[in-house]
Amino acid sequence: MSTNPLPRAPAMVAVHDTVAISRRNLRRLGRAPNLLLLSLTTGVLFVLLFRYVFGGAIRTPGISYADYLMPGAFILTVTASAVTTTGVGFAEDLASGAIDRFRSLPIARSAVLSARMLSDAVRLLLLIALMTAVGFAVGFRIHTGIGPALAGLALTIAFGMAFSWAMLYLALASGTAEATQAAGQTLMFLLTFLSSAFVPLATMPGWLQAIAHANPVTYAVDALRAPLVGGPRPGRCCSPWPVRQAWSWCSPRWRSAATGADRGSVPWSRPQTWRWRA
Repeated sequence: MSTNPLPRAPAMVAVHDTVAISRRNLRRLGRAPNLLLLSLTTGVLFVLLFRYVFGGAIRTPGISYADYLMPGAFILTVTASAVTTTGVGFAEDLASGAIDRFRSLPIARSAVLSARMLSDAVRLLLLIALMTAVGFAVGFRIHTGIGPALAGLALTIAFGMAFSWAMLYLALASGTAEATQAAGQTLMFLLTFLSSAFVPLATMPGWLQAIAHANPVTYAVDALRAPLVGGPRPGRCCSPWPVRQAWSWCSPRWRSAATGADRGSVPWSRPQTWRWRA
C-alpha cells in the first residue's frame, strides 16, 4: 500500500501556503513592535492635533469637527500603516533575501503577496479598533447604525489594502526600505492633506480644489463619512480605482518575476535585486 499523501488541488495549496506565510508575517510584526507602534502613533497624534489644536479654527457647518475628522483619520491611519509596515517590511524581505528563499521553496507563487495582504488585513482591524476608541474619547459618534458602520469598516480596509498594493509596487520598484519609506511617506502626506480628510474643500483656493477633487483619498473619505456620520455619498467611489491600479501594477509584474518570464522588460527585476539563478 502506498503511503504517499493524496495530491492537493492547486487552490488548496495556495490557501495553505498563504495562511502559513501570513502567520510568519504576523509573528515578525510581533517581534518588531516599533513598526506597529509607528502606525498607531501617527493616527493618534493627528487626531489629537487636529481635534484640539486646529479644531477650533476649522468650521464644518452641520457637523461637529470630531465627526468630520475621524473618517479622514481612519484613512490616514491605514495609509500610514501601508507605508511603514507593508512597503518597508516587503522591502526588507527583498534586501535580506527572504523573497529568494520563498522562491526556492515548493510553494504557490501567489502566496507571498496574498499572505502579505491577509496579514495586513488582520493588522488593519487592530488599527481601526484602536482609532475608533480614540475617536470616541475625543467626541466622535456614529450616527447611522451598526450596519452602515460595518460597511464603513469594510470600505476602510479595502482602501488600506489597495494602498498596500501600491506600496508593494513601490517596494519592488525602489528595492530598499529607506527609499520605500521616504517615497511612501511623501505620497501619503500629499494624498491625505490635499483632500477633504481634515478640512472642507470649500475652504481651499480654487486651483487647490481642482487637485483635491481629483484625489482618490477625497472620494475615500467622503464615501466613509456617508455610512459613519451620514451625508451625501460621492458621485463615484474611491476604492475601485486604487484597487485596479495597484493590481494592474503589481500582479502581472509579480507573476513575470516569479516565473522568470520576460525579465528584461520588468524594471525592478534586475539580477542584483532579485539575484536570479540559472
